[in-house]
Amino acid sequence: MTQRDHWEKVYLTNPPDQVGWHKPHLDTSLKWITELSLGKDANIIDVGGGASTLVDDLLADGYRSITVVDLTKTALSLAKKRLRERAESVTWLEGDITSVDLPTSHYDLWHDRAVFHFLTDPEHRKQYLNNLLRALKPDGDLIMATFSLEAPPKCSGLPVERYSADRLEGIFASEFTLTQHEKELHVTPGGVEQMYAYCHFKRAA
Repeated sequence: MTQRDHWEKVYLTNPPDQVGWHKPHLDTSLKWITELSLGKDANIIDVGGGASTLVDDLLADGYRSITVVDLTKTALSLAKKRLRERAESVTWLEGDITSVDLPTSHYDLWHDRAVFHFLTDPEHRKQYLNNLLRALKPDGDLIMATFSLEAPPKCSGLPVERYSADRLEGIFASEFTLTQHEKELHVTPGGVEQMYAYCHFKRAA
């Protein structure tokens, strides 16, 4: 089964508010985005946004240029259905973030909660980084949330790479400066505790 098939099955067999990574609101992400004081026309990309509610809250806050990319058509369809007419103001991209074609030096903010840690192959992590560097503007912001070292070794039946802030900093250090980090305990709808490592990086101008 391919990664795409796996995630399609997850979304076809579970309500979106019952998948393991679901939160009604991504409070830490929203707090950090607010603190960036971006213009409301800033170009924001939510990587692996799927059926996440981050796009709802960003639209409610007045942001007007949001892109959501996800591997699965079903997840994107669920988000579009939930947003109704507001979905028309969002750019939706179905594709693998390691290879999807993104505009060059376009995004002011790259947000990723719970995608990067599924890239257990070093080559896939390299491809991800290449796409990030191609698409994010100089002086752009990166908000990354992954499973921390204390988290389970798997999520939704797939192995994950677990990270400390120091390890993430080592991966992105050539182009980014780590400006803040914290841990966030996420409890899945099924009651499983998962500790996340949240990091904010600033790209060199």
